[in-house]
Parts: sequence; structure tokens; C-alpha cells
Amino acid sequence: MNTLADTLAHAGPGPWILLFPLIWAVVIAGVVTLARRAGWRPGRGGRPHRDGGPDEHSPIALLGHRFAAGEIDEDEYWRRLTVLEEQFGRAATTKERRT
Repeated sequence: MNTLADTLAHAGPGPWILLFPLIWAVVIAGVVTLARRAGWRPGRGGRPHRDGGPDEHSPIALLGHRFAAGEIDEDEYWRRLTVLEEQFGRAATTKERRT
């Protein structure tokens, strides 16, 4: 009878069963952390988050849109672009852009 009682006493999962939810929590937190560091952000359709991309609302981009739409002529475009490049510190000069 002692062997049967001994076997039944040690047949349960024991205290280690409490460790498995902690392991899964660490695994899930690690996957989420890696996904966020790789560029995925929730709420953006699953597309990677890009930092430092071209800004569509920058003054130079708006000037380009106005020129493309025909609101300003070429001379006015180059004159205003020169002023914006001086103000925003663009490396390229207008002479390099014209060639």
C-alpha cells in the first residue's frame, strides 16, 4: 500500500505548472518587442513605420506640387526654391539642379 500511496501523491503536475504561463508571457512579449523594433506599428494597416521619409507637407514639396499643377512658372519656381534651399540648408544648388 505504501507504494500505491507514494505513486498517487506524486502523480500531479506539481508547482511547475505555474511556470508555463510565465514562459508564454515572456515569449509573447519578446515577439511583440522584436516586431516593434523591426518597424511594425499597430494601427497602420500592418505596414512598417518609416522614419525620416520625404514629407509631403514640407515647403519644398508644396512648391513642387504648385509648379507641377501650373500655378507658378519655371522662373518663379527656381527663385522660390533658391530661397527655400538657403533657409532649410539643402546641399544641392540650383545650378546643379538645372543641369
